[in-house]
Amino acid sequence: RNSAVLPFGLPGTTRAMAGTTNRPRVDYFYDALIGNFHYGEGHPMRPHRVRLTHHLIVNYGLYKHVNVYRPKHASRKDMSAFHSDDYIRFLQDITQDNMQDWISHLERFNLGADCPVFDGLYEYCQTYTGGSISGAARINQGCSDIVLNWSGGMHHAKKGEASGFCYINDIVLAILELLKEHSRVLYIDIDIHHGDGVEEAFYLTNRVLTLSFHQSGGSFFPGTGHANDLGAKTGKNFSLNFPLHAGMDDASYESIFNPVVTKVMQHFQPGAVVLCCGADSLSGDRVGCWNLSIRGHAACLEHVKSFGIPMLVLGGGGYTVRNVSRCWAYETARLLNQPISDNVPWHEYMDYYAPDYKLHVPVSNMENENSREMLEKTRQKLFEALSQLEHAPNVQMQTSQPGTRRAPDGLDIDSDDEDWDDGDSRPRRRNRRHIAEFFDEDDEGGDIMDADRLGLKDFEEPPSEDEL
Repeated sequence: RNSAVLPFGLPGTTRAMAGTTNRPRVDYFYDALIGNFHYGEGHPMRPHRVRLTHHLIVNYGLYKHVNVYRPKHASRKDMSAFHSDDYIRFLQDITQDNMQDWISHLERFNLGADCPVFDGLYEYCQTYTGGSISGAARINQGCSDIVLNWSGGMHHAKKGEASGFCYINDIVLAILELLKEHSRVLYIDIDIHHGDGVEEAFYLTNRVLTLSFHQSGGSFFPGTGHANDLGAKTGKNFSLNFPLHAGMDDASYESIFNPVVTKVMQHFQPGAVVLCCGADSLSGDRVGCWNLSIRGHAACLEHVKSFGIPMLVLGGGGYTVRNVSRCWAYETARLLNQPISDNVPWHEYMDYYAPDYKLHVPVSNMENENSREMLEKTRQKLFEALSQLEHAPNVQMQTSQPGTRRAPDGLDIDSDDEDWDDGDSRPRRRNRRHIAEFFDEDDEGGDIMDADRLGLKDFEEPPSEDEL
């Protein structure tokens, strides 16, 4: 995929990544127009945060150490590798002027308060998705050790509907691109919300292992990602979830993240890693309820980087925008092994960082509701699932959900969302269920589908190469 190098994109050193001592080859995708898109008055999702991040990256001088690219817009064909044609066509055609003529389609595709129709919606999807697909292609070509696309990470979008502020699932599309060259891809999600769209897309395959650390309980969105949801059929034990409670702090997070990721690396041996680095897991987020510091959040990326495996690093959630930009700029520096000052350099968006103008902000004194015993119990459950994996599944295994060889069809079973200021209890679609609900959690003899709730043809095996 051809992408234009921006004028100020000075190529970084091109030595191969080998641990944390050498400078990795890092590509950075950014489109200056991304900050112009606006979900609407009062909506917590603000693409402007990506522009704020970019200005910190530039003014800290970090751009000198990366290859800076303007991503090529994802085409309709690109996005149809996962999403349904009628859904893509709808996103292309819907506007604020004609939406009254599409009332039934708005409900069908789950556009509304959480996922509004706004000016330039389709172009917005093309922009952030193009960066993720192009970044995956750079890794496939062996050009990059780490690729950054902070505008990406829309992990809730489903095959045929929007969900949780997400319209196109750029993560799924990037993973599909990586699977063209890599036998196994690991997906790690440190957004405070469960990465339900990505998990669902790859729930039935053993070539993608999804690992999500997220808030659970009550009405917290999206209400999925239970520890017993481990994947199904060929993908049994390849979907791992670590549900957590409010107040999660740096020490507790490190105590579970590092050993679980290390164990996953040992058993799964991925060829590439995709990370969703939602900053709503930070202390003080408008929607989140955890207590991670920026350094604690960044430590997760540094631990993954230590394995020397190519990384596609994406954004995600994050709704206190001044802290989102702080976090992603700091993480860019850590991935580049470049020290940066705690004093924010002067630039046109300085007012966002008043009154202290510091990069790092203190965490709160909120109570950590995650007991050591609870964390250990869940960790052992995931270790048990990993112990049942064959080490490094072979290449011949199916990559997809039923109906296609390469791209997961997704399932036509539906999604969620309410008030984002109340513990993120967004309203949930009544008729949509996660794929995990169609399998017996405790079945010892294999996965059992509830045929009364889902048609058998939805789980037919993909055709063999000879049948195509």
